[in-house]
Amino acid sequence: MKISPDVIREKFGDDYMADERTFIMGIDQRFTKHFAERFTGLKVLETCTGAGFTTLSLARTARHVFTVEIDDSNQKKAISNVEKAGLSSHVTFISGSILDPVTVKGLPLFDAAFIDPDWAVTGPDHEYRFQQSNTLPPADVVLKDMLRITDNVAIVLPPFIKAEEFEGLPKHEREKLYLGESHELYCLYFGGLMRFVGETGFHVKI
Repeated sequence: MKISPDVIREKFGDDYMADERTFIMGIDQRFTKHFAERFTGLKVLETCTGAGFTTLSLARTARHVFTVEIDDSNQKKAISNVEKAGLSSHVTFISGSILDPVTVKGLPLFDAAFIDPDWAVTGPDHEYRFQQSNTLPPADVVLKDMLRITDNVAIVLPPFIKAEEFEGLPKHEREKLYLGESHELYCLYFGGLMRFVGETGFHVKI
């Protein structure tokens, strides 16, 4: 299914490359710009590049973005989108799995990590979880791995996860993000990316 340029432009800000899955998984630019503010001036590791829509916002605020993607097709779209935005000098693309110790060992030094696992799974029997996560890669595993490298981590998660699943995590800010009255996402911030401890909210008026 081909996504119309007008629909892509409305969500991401320009006529970027996206297929049905990367369009669904890509985060609205009004949210990505909000996340990116917290990474201003930092060297950022982004996991799960997708088609690069969050990468674009991070690249506009961060000192540099190193972004890891396992899917070659997605990475090609992301490279094209970053080039279209004129941000290629701000982004380094890394092919591989963030769960692969070889990939992790080869990462450059970074100040903070942004985790956006693929959770666009549907079906009547699907259960959204954080503990023993069924995202790709597993959100709980990647968060634990990144917190071993840096205290400064943000992770985006679906709104359907019960807040009790976050109990036992290190001190963090749990931000609920809304489009109008619709709760669209959680973003958990750790370390120096936190502004408050506990639950906060971010609302986009529509």
